Amino acid sequence: MNDRLHDDDYALFRAEVEDAQPLDRESIEPFRERPPPTPRPRIEEVPAEDPQLLSESEVETHDVLLFTRPGLQKRVLFELQRGRIEPRLELDLHGLTASYAGALLQEFLADCAARRVRCAKIIHGKGRGSATRQPVLKCKVNYWLRLRPEVLAFCSAPRFDGGTGAVYVLLRNPAKAKRQR
Repeated sequence: MNDRLHDDDYALFRAEVEDAQPLDRESIEPFRERPPPTPRPRIEEVPAEDPQLLSESEVETHDVLLFTRPGLQKRVLFELQRGRIEPRLELDLHGLTASYAGALLQEFLADCAARRVRCAKIIHGKGRGSATRQPVLKCKVNYWLRLRPEVLAFCSAPRFDGGTGAVYVLLRNPAKAKRQR
């Protein structure tokens, strides 16, 4: 191939660029200068509930219990409510005094963490035998479980497993909790 231009092509090129001005610089100027990087604004995190600020009177206890921490997938909660996540440990509290039940619940949750239990069942009863006709243990369990950071969610058990007299508790994976710290 011939690398030389024909005389006609060379004359045409010269005619087109005869009024061009040479650049003042030796280097090529960029199309536009990039602005300096600015950090993205952080999304303000909702402060976690301080257990000391949550009073027992603020917690409403309905016939069906349902509690979930922010960020839990709806699918996981659905599986828990339907009884598809099988509880590996069970605690029966009904018939006990509130103070004894509270101590037993604390030991139970510690045992669940030690055994790496993901889902547990707590039987609190329906409260029909209490003097005030209000379910004392159900109200207490509803309150106590909300205070525990390892509890991700809890809900009333399905009818085949105790119904409104028991709750399924979904617990934080202890291995993941240690990695995040």
